[in-house]
Amino acid sequence: MNIKITGTGSYIPDTIEKNDAFHKHTFLNNDGSIINYPNDVIIEKFQAITGIAERRYAKEHLNSSDLGFFAAERAITDAEIDPETIDYIIVAHNFGDVKHNTIQSDMLPSLAVRIKHSLRIKNPKCVAYDILFGCPGWIEGVIQAKAFIQSGMAKRCLVIGTETLSRVVDKHDRDAMIFSDGAGATIIEATEEEGGILAHETASFTYEEAYYLYFGNSNNQNLSKDTRYIKMDGRKIYEFALVHVPQAIKTCIDNSGVHIKDIKKIFIHQANEKMDEAILKRLYRLYRTEIPEDIMPMSIQTLGNSSVATVPTLLDLVRNNKLENHNLTKGDIIVFASVGAGMHINAFAYKY
Repeated sequence: MNIKITGTGSYIPDTIEKNDAFHKHTFLNNDGSIINYPNDVIIEKFQAITGIAERRYAKEHLNSSDLGFFAAERAITDAEIDPETIDYIIVAHNFGDVKHNTIQSDMLPSLAVRIKHSLRIKNPKCVAYDILFGCPGWIEGVIQAKAFIQSGMAKRCLVIGTETLSRVVDKHDRDAMIFSDGAGATIIEATEEEGGILAHETASFTYEEAYYLYFGNSNNQNLSKDTRYIKMDGRKIYEFALVHVPQAIKTCIDNSGVHIKDIKKIFIHQANEKMDEAILKRLYRLYRTEIPEDIMPMSIQTLGNSSVATVPTLLDLVRNNKLENHNLTKGDIIVFASVGAGMHINAFAYKY
Protein backbone atom coordinates (compact mmCIF):
# COMPACT_ATOMS: atom_id res chain seq x y z
CA MET A 1 0.00 0.00 0.00
CA ASN A 2 1.19 3.49 -0.91
CA ILE A 3 -0.27 6.86 0.07
CA LYS A 4 -0.69 9.27 -2.81
CA ILE A 5 -2.18 12.62 -3.76
CA THR A 6 -4.88 11.58 -6.23
CA GLY A 7 -6.56 14.92 -6.79
CA THR A 8 -5.84 18.62 -6.41
CA GLY A 9 -7.87 21.80 -6.61
CA SER A 10 -7.35 25.46 -5.83
CA TYR A 11 -9.32 28.66 -5.62
CA ILE A 12 -7.52 31.85 -6.61
CA PRO A 13 -9.68 34.94 -5.99
CA ASP A 14 -10.48 37.16 -8.96
CA THR A 15 -9.69 40.49 -7.28
CA ILE A 16 -6.12 41.58 -8.07
CA GLU A 17 -4.53 44.09 -5.70
CA LYS A 18 -1.43 45.55 -7.33
CA ASN A 19 1.35 47.31 -5.42
CA ASP A 20 0.13 50.65 -6.79
CA ALA A 21 -2.90 50.33 -4.50
CA PHE A 22 -0.66 50.94 -1.48
CA HIS A 23 0.62 54.36 -2.58
CA LYS A 24 -2.06 56.14 -0.56
CA HIS A 25 -1.46 54.14 2.64
CA THR A 26 0.05 55.81 5.69
CA PHE A 27 2.79 53.39 6.72
CA LEU A 28 4.12 53.70 10.27
CA ASN A 29 6.83 52.07 12.34
CA ASN A 30 5.86 49.71 15.17
CA ASP A 31 6.07 52.57 17.68
CA GLY A 32 3.71 54.72 15.63
CA SER A 33 6.36 57.03 14.23
CA ILE A 34 6.38 58.11 10.60
CA ILE A 35 8.62 56.16 8.21
CA ASN A 36 11.05 58.60 6.67
CA TYR A 37 10.65 57.34 3.11
CA PRO A 38 7.99 58.13 0.51
CA ASN A 39 5.62 55.28 -0.30
CA ASP A 40 7.06 54.70 -3.76
CA VAL A 41 10.44 53.92 -2.17
CA ILE A 42 8.84 51.68 0.49
CA ILE A 43 6.92 49.76 -2.16
CA GLU A 44 9.94 49.47 -4.47
CA LYS A 45 12.07 48.03 -1.65
CA PHE A 46 9.25 45.72 -0.62
CA GLN A 47 8.95 44.24 -4.11
CA ALA A 48 12.73 43.85 -4.44
CA ILE A 49 12.84 41.77 -1.24
CA THR A 50 9.61 39.76 -1.41
CA GLY A 51 9.15 39.53 -5.17
CA ILE A 52 5.47 40.44 -4.77
CA ALA A 53 4.03 42.69 -7.48
CA GLU A 54 0.38 41.86 -6.81
CA ARG A 55 -1.78 39.65 -4.65
CA ARG A 56 -5.34 38.28 -4.62
CA TYR A 57 -8.19 39.28 -2.29
CA ALA A 58 -11.45 37.42 -1.80
CA LYS A 59 -14.70 39.10 -2.79
CA GLU A 60 -16.50 40.75 0.12
CA HIS A 61 -19.24 38.11 0.43
CA LEU A 62 -16.80 35.17 0.57
CA ASN A 63 -15.06 33.78 3.65
CA SER A 64 -12.24 31.28 4.19
CA SER A 65 -14.67 28.37 4.43
CA ASP A 66 -16.17 29.36 1.06
CA LEU A 67 -12.75 29.44 -0.60
CA GLY A 68 -11.89 26.08 0.95
CA PHE A 69 -15.17 24.61 -0.30
CA PHE A 70 -14.47 25.77 -3.88
CA ALA A 71 -10.97 24.23 -3.80
CA ALA A 72 -12.32 21.02 -2.25
CA GLU A 73 -14.95 20.60 -4.97
CA ARG A 74 -12.24 20.85 -7.61
CA ALA A 75 -9.98 18.35 -5.85
CA ILE A 76 -12.84 15.86 -5.51
CA THR A 77 -13.69 16.26 -9.20
CA ASP A 78 -10.03 15.87 -10.16
CA ALA A 79 -9.71 12.66 -8.13
CA GLU A 80 -12.99 11.34 -9.57
CA ILE A 81 -14.22 10.13 -6.19
CA ASP A 82 -17.53 10.02 -4.36
CA PRO A 83 -17.27 12.58 -1.52
CA GLU A 84 -19.27 10.20 0.71
CA THR A 85 -16.21 7.92 0.73
CA ILE A 86 -13.97 10.53 2.41
CA ASP A 87 -12.97 9.44 5.93
CA TYR A 88 -11.40 12.68 7.17
CA ILE A 89 -11.64 16.34 6.19
CA ILE A 90 -8.69 18.25 7.63
CA VAL A 91 -8.74 22.03 7.18
CA ALA A 92 -5.68 24.17 7.90
CA HIS A 93 -6.20 27.89 8.50
CA ASN A 94 -5.17 30.57 11.00
CA PHE A 95 -8.07 32.91 11.69
CA GLY A 96 -11.27 31.11 10.77
CA ASP A 97 -13.95 33.03 8.92
CA VAL A 98 -13.47 36.80 9.25
CA LYS A 99 -16.29 38.57 7.47
CA HIS A 100 -15.46 41.66 5.43
CA ASN A 101 -15.23 44.85 7.53
CA THR A 102 -15.51 42.98 10.82
CA ILE A 103 -12.90 42.32 13.50
CA GLN A 104 -14.10 39.03 14.94
CA SER A 105 -12.86 35.59 13.99
CA ASP A 106 -15.58 32.96 13.66
CA MET A 107 -14.58 29.31 14.15
CA LEU A 108 -17.77 27.83 15.55
CA PRO A 109 -18.56 25.49 13.97
CA SER A 110 -15.12 24.65 12.63
CA LEU A 111 -14.26 25.44 9.02
CA ALA A 112 -13.99 21.71 8.29
CA VAL A 113 -17.56 21.21 9.49
CA ARG A 114 -18.74 24.13 7.34
CA ILE A 115 -16.98 22.76 4.28
CA LYS A 116 -18.36 19.26 4.85
CA HIS A 117 -21.82 20.83 5.14
CA SER A 118 -21.31 22.77 1.88
CA LEU A 119 -20.16 19.58 0.14
CA ARG A 120 -23.46 18.00 1.28
CA ILE A 121 -21.70 14.94 2.67
CA LYS A 122 -24.19 12.90 4.72
CA ASN A 123 -21.79 10.24 6.03
CA PRO A 124 -21.32 10.84 9.81
CA LYS A 125 -18.20 8.65 9.73
CA CYS A 126 -16.52 11.39 7.66
CA VAL A 127 -14.73 13.20 10.49
CA ALA A 128 -14.15 16.95 9.99
CA TYR A 129 -11.73 19.02 12.04
CA ASP A 130 -9.45 22.06 11.83
CA ILE A 131 -5.70 22.32 12.33
CA LEU A 132 -3.97 25.48 13.56
CA PHE A 133 -0.32 25.15 12.61
CA GLY A 134 0.59 28.44 10.97
CA CYS A 135 1.68 28.49 7.35
CA PRO A 136 2.86 24.82 7.45
CA GLY A 137 -0.72 23.74 8.22
CA TRP A 138 -1.53 22.07 4.90
CA ILE A 139 1.68 20.02 4.94
CA GLU A 140 0.98 18.99 8.54
CA GLY A 141 -2.54 18.01 7.50
CA VAL A 142 -1.08 15.75 4.78
CA ILE A 143 1.26 14.19 7.35
CA GLN A 144 -1.70 13.53 9.67
CA ALA A 145 -3.70 12.04 6.79
CA LYS A 146 -0.75 9.75 6.06
CA ALA A 147 -0.74 8.61 9.70
CA PHE A 148 -4.49 7.91 9.66
CA ILE A 149 -4.16 5.84 6.49
CA GLN A 150 -1.09 3.94 7.69
CA SER A 151 -2.83 3.08 10.96
CA GLY A 152 -5.90 1.74 9.18
CA MET A 153 -8.15 4.50 10.55
CA ALA A 154 -8.80 5.89 7.07
CA LYS A 155 -8.48 5.09 3.40
CA ARG A 156 -9.16 8.52 1.93
CA CYS A 157 -8.71 12.06 3.29
CA LEU A 158 -9.42 15.57 2.05
CA VAL A 159 -6.77 18.07 3.19
CA ILE A 160 -7.43 21.78 2.64
CA GLY A 161 -5.49 24.98 3.28
CA THR A 162 -7.58 28.16 3.17
CA GLU A 163 -7.13 31.74 4.35
CA THR A 164 -8.33 35.32 3.95
CA LEU A 165 -5.38 37.21 5.42
CA SER A 166 -6.53 40.46 3.81
CA ARG A 167 -9.13 40.65 6.60
CA VAL A 168 -6.57 40.66 9.46
CA VAL A 169 -3.81 42.97 8.20
CA ASP A 170 -2.91 46.38 9.65
CA LYS A 171 -3.03 48.88 6.78
CA HIS A 172 -0.43 51.01 8.59
CA ASP A 173 2.09 48.14 8.61
CA ARG A 174 4.33 47.55 5.57
CA ASP A 175 3.91 43.80 6.11
CA ALA A 176 0.26 44.19 5.08
CA MET A 177 1.50 44.12 1.47
CA ILE A 178 2.73 40.52 1.89
CA PHE A 179 -0.53 38.80 2.68
CA SER A 180 -3.28 37.53 0.40
CA ASP A 181 -6.26 35.19 0.17
CA GLY A 182 -6.74 31.79 -1.43
CA ALA A 183 -7.30 28.06 -0.94
CA GLY A 184 -5.79 24.77 -2.06
CA ALA A 185 -7.07 21.23 -1.53
CA THR A 186 -5.88 17.68 -2.06
CA ILE A 187 -7.26 14.16 -1.88
CA ILE A 188 -4.86 11.81 -0.06
CA GLU A 189 -5.58 8.10 -0.26
CA ALA A 190 -4.26 4.56 -0.08
CA THR A 191 -3.42 3.09 -3.45
CA GLU A 192 -1.66 0.13 -5.02
CA GLU A 193 0.02 2.46 -7.50
CA GLU A 194 3.76 3.03 -7.25
CA GLY A 195 5.01 6.17 -5.50
CA GLY A 196 3.45 8.42 -2.91
CA ILE A 197 4.75 9.89 0.35
CA LEU A 198 8.29 8.64 1.03
CA ALA A 199 9.23 10.41 4.28
CA HIS A 200 8.40 13.46 6.37
CA GLU A 201 9.93 15.76 8.97
CA THR A 202 8.19 18.09 11.45
CA ALA A 203 9.41 20.26 14.34
CA SER A 204 8.07 23.01 16.61
CA PHE A 205 10.50 25.59 17.97
CA THR A 206 8.76 27.42 20.84
CA TYR A 207 11.36 28.15 23.51
CA GLU A 208 12.45 31.52 22.09
CA GLU A 209 10.59 31.53 18.79
CA ALA A 210 6.92 31.23 19.83
CA TYR A 211 6.03 34.90 19.29
CA TYR A 212 7.87 35.67 16.06
CA LEU A 213 4.34 35.81 14.62
CA TYR A 214 1.50 37.06 16.80
CA PHE A 215 -1.69 39.11 17.03
CA GLY A 216 -0.90 42.72 17.98
CA ASN A 217 -2.08 46.33 17.94
CA SER A 218 -2.05 48.57 14.88
CA ASN A 219 1.04 50.67 14.24
CA ASN A 220 -1.37 53.60 14.36
CA GLN A 221 -1.43 54.41 18.08
CA ASN A 222 -4.71 56.32 17.70
CA LEU A 223 -6.69 53.22 16.75
CA SER A 224 -8.50 51.05 19.29
CA LYS A 225 -6.32 48.73 21.37
CA ASP A 226 -9.16 46.19 21.32
CA THR A 227 -8.54 45.29 17.67
CA ARG A 228 -5.65 42.97 16.84
CA TYR A 229 -3.86 42.35 13.55
CA ILE A 230 -1.38 39.80 12.23
CA LYS A 231 2.14 40.92 13.18
CA MET A 232 5.57 39.43 12.67
CA ASP A 233 9.24 39.95 13.35
CA GLY A 234 10.37 39.55 9.76
CA ARG A 235 14.10 39.62 10.45
CA LYS A 236 13.93 36.89 13.10
CA ILE A 237 11.69 34.73 10.91
CA TYR A 238 14.10 35.13 7.99
CA GLU A 239 17.10 34.14 10.11
CA PHE A 240 15.21 31.23 11.69
CA ALA A 241 14.10 29.89 8.32
CA LEU A 242 17.59 30.01 6.83
CA VAL A 243 19.01 28.00 9.71
CA HIS A 244 16.30 25.39 10.21
CA VAL A 245 14.35 24.84 6.98
CA PRO A 246 17.29 23.61 4.83
CA GLN A 247 18.25 21.13 7.54
CA ALA A 248 14.67 19.88 7.89
CA ILE A 249 14.43 19.35 4.13
CA LYS A 250 17.77 17.53 4.14
CA THR A 251 16.67 15.24 6.98
CA CYS A 252 13.48 14.47 5.08
CA ILE A 253 15.33 13.73 1.83
CA ASP A 254 17.91 11.56 3.59
CA ASN A 255 15.17 9.57 5.36
CA SER A 256 13.37 9.03 2.06
CA GLY A 257 16.33 7.15 0.60
CA VAL A 258 16.56 9.31 -2.51
CA HIS A 259 19.48 11.50 -3.58
CA ILE A 260 19.29 15.27 -3.85
CA LYS A 261 20.16 14.97 -7.55
CA ASP A 262 16.99 12.90 -8.06
CA ILE A 263 14.73 15.76 -6.90
CA LYS A 264 12.67 17.23 -9.76
CA LYS A 265 10.84 20.03 -7.91
CA ILE A 266 10.89 21.64 -4.47
CA PHE A 267 7.65 23.32 -3.41
CA ILE A 268 8.45 25.82 -0.63
CA HIS A 269 5.87 27.97 1.18
CA GLN A 270 5.54 31.25 -0.71
CA ALA A 271 6.46 33.66 2.09
CA ASN A 272 9.23 35.75 0.56
CA GLU A 273 11.04 35.28 -2.74
CA LYS A 274 14.49 36.19 -1.40
CA MET A 275 14.02 33.94 1.64
CA ASP A 276 12.97 30.96 -0.47
CA GLU A 277 15.94 31.48 -2.79
CA ALA A 278 18.28 31.65 0.22
CA ILE A 279 16.75 28.46 1.69
CA LEU A 280 17.34 26.67 -1.61
CA LYS A 281 20.97 27.85 -1.78
CA ARG A 282 21.67 26.65 1.76
CA LEU A 283 20.00 23.30 1.08
CA TYR A 284 22.16 22.59 -1.94
CA ARG A 285 25.22 23.87 -0.08
CA LEU A 286 24.57 21.14 2.53
CA TYR A 287 24.90 18.61 -0.29
CA ARG A 288 27.84 20.43 -1.90
CA THR A 289 26.10 20.42 -5.26
CA GLU A 290 24.79 22.96 -7.76
CA ILE A 291 21.15 24.07 -7.87
CA PRO A 292 19.38 22.69 -10.97
CA GLU A 293 17.55 25.09 -13.24
CA ASP A 294 13.80 25.47 -12.66
CA ILE A 295 13.86 23.35 -9.48
CA MET A 296 11.66 25.72 -7.43
CA PRO A 297 8.25 26.85 -8.75
CA MET A 298 7.20 30.31 -7.51
CA SER A 299 3.78 31.96 -7.45
CA ILE A 300 4.39 34.71 -4.88
CA GLN A 301 5.03 37.36 -7.55
CA THR A 302 1.36 37.40 -8.55
CA LEU A 303 -0.47 35.61 -5.73
CA GLY A 304 1.30 36.92 -2.62
CA ASN A 305 1.46 34.95 0.63
CA SER A 306 -1.82 33.14 1.35
CA SER A 307 -0.27 31.15 4.22
CA VAL A 308 -1.62 27.57 4.34
CA ALA A 309 -2.89 27.88 0.77
CA THR A 310 0.42 28.64 -0.97
CA VAL A 311 1.85 25.12 -1.27
CA PRO A 312 -1.29 23.21 -2.34
CA THR A 313 -2.16 26.02 -4.77
CA LEU A 314 1.34 25.89 -6.22
CA LEU A 315 1.07 22.11 -6.64
CA ASP A 316 -2.28 22.46 -8.39
CA LEU A 317 -0.88 25.07 -10.79
CA VAL A 318 2.11 22.90 -11.71
CA ARG A 319 0.02 19.72 -12.08
CA ASN A 320 -2.18 21.60 -14.52
CA ASN A 321 0.72 23.14 -16.48
CA LYS A 322 -0.19 26.70 -15.48
CA LEU A 323 3.33 27.78 -14.50
CA GLU A 324 5.84 28.34 -17.27
CA ASN A 325 8.85 25.95 -17.26
CA HIS A 326 7.26 23.74 -14.60
CA ASN A 327 5.53 20.39 -15.02
CA LEU A 328 5.39 16.97 -13.40
CA THR A 329 5.59 13.52 -14.93
CA LYS A 330 4.99 10.11 -13.38
CA GLY A 331 7.95 8.99 -11.28
CA ASP A 332 9.25 12.47 -10.49
CA ILE A 333 10.62 12.94 -6.96
CA ILE A 334 9.38 16.17 -5.37
CA VAL A 335 9.68 17.81 -1.95
CA PHE A 336 7.26 20.04 -0.05
CA ALA A 337 8.41 22.32 2.79
CA SER A 338 7.06 25.15 4.92
CA VAL A 339 7.82 27.38 7.89
CA GLY A 340 5.53 29.55 9.96
CA ALA A 341 3.88 30.63 13.18
CA GLY A 342 4.94 28.50 16.08
CA MET A 343 7.68 28.48 14.92
CA HIS A 344 6.85 25.30 13.01
CA ILE A 345 8.75 23.72 10.14
CA ASN A 346 7.87 20.63 8.15
CA ALA A 347 8.55 18.81 4.92
CA PHE A 348 7.69 15.64 3.04
CA ALA A 349 9.27 13.85 0.11
CA TYR A 350 7.02 12.38 -2.53
CA LYS A 351 7.23 10.20 -5.63
CA TYR A 352 4.74 11.50 -8.19
